[in-house]
Amino acid sequence: MDKITDIGGAGIRITTLAERPELAARLWDMKDSWPEFAQHDALAWLLYPRMVAEFPEYVLIATDGDAVVARGFSVPFAQHAPGRDGVLPAQGWDRILMWAFSDLRRGVEPDTVSAIEISVAVDRQGEGLSGRMLAAMRENARARGFTEVVAPVRPSGKPAEPDTSIHEYAYRTREDGLPHDPWIRVHVRAGGVIDSVAPLSMTITGSVAQWREWTGLPFDTAGPVRVPGALSPVHCEPEQGFAVYVEPNVWVRHALS
Repeated sequence: MDKITDIGGAGIRITTLAERPELAARLWDMKDSWPEFAQHDALAWLLYPRMVAEFPEYVLIATDGDAVVARGFSVPFAQHAPGRDGVLPAQGWDRILMWAFSDLRRGVEPDTVSAIEISVAVDRQGEGLSGRMLAAMRENARARGFTEVVAPVRPSGKPAEPDTSIHEYAYRTREDGLPHDPWIRVHVRAGGVIDSVAPLSMTITGSVAQWREWTGLPFDTAGPVRVPGALSPVHCEPEQGFAVYVEPNVWVRHALS
């Protein structure tokens, strides 16, 4: 069950970490496109090592020969537990991670798999690997008996429009009716349906000194600061000595039929 066959194609091998645990230390070998500030998310620091240790059957890794070319993280959680009732949270990525590990600790049976991350090596982008990883994530969930994958999608085109409302951007379409955003479009082409917006999916806080180090920007003026790679402006409070980034995502549902 741990082997994802015939998804990678053209020499790409996609497997779960449960099948190839020797690759755990190599998950971050590749250079990815995440901005520097995203490496300082508190929940990621805390829970990524736990995903590797406790959910290896939901961690995907793609190799081309000896090179790691893509990775994918997902987690099982109880979407339909009392109090959640099938509603995807406005807190998106952050809340799903908390739910998944809370469910694991309390022995709550999961009913859904959520994507957490799909990243492709920067020198292999444009080859369709993100779509292959999404297909592998869907197939892995299906093989484990799940009927739905959900994804708090980080729209890849949104950094070019940090001031645009995510509520408008998420539902923008091209003339052919497909989503305007390239990464949302990959999900929809794979069978996904936009469910809702997660306006506070990820929150990253830091001192103004830290934000200066992460971005190379002065962070000396109160109010919004536009940071390369950010989906929305970072709110700066220089007199208080801190800045906060709240990232919006877009919830997409994938029925596995």
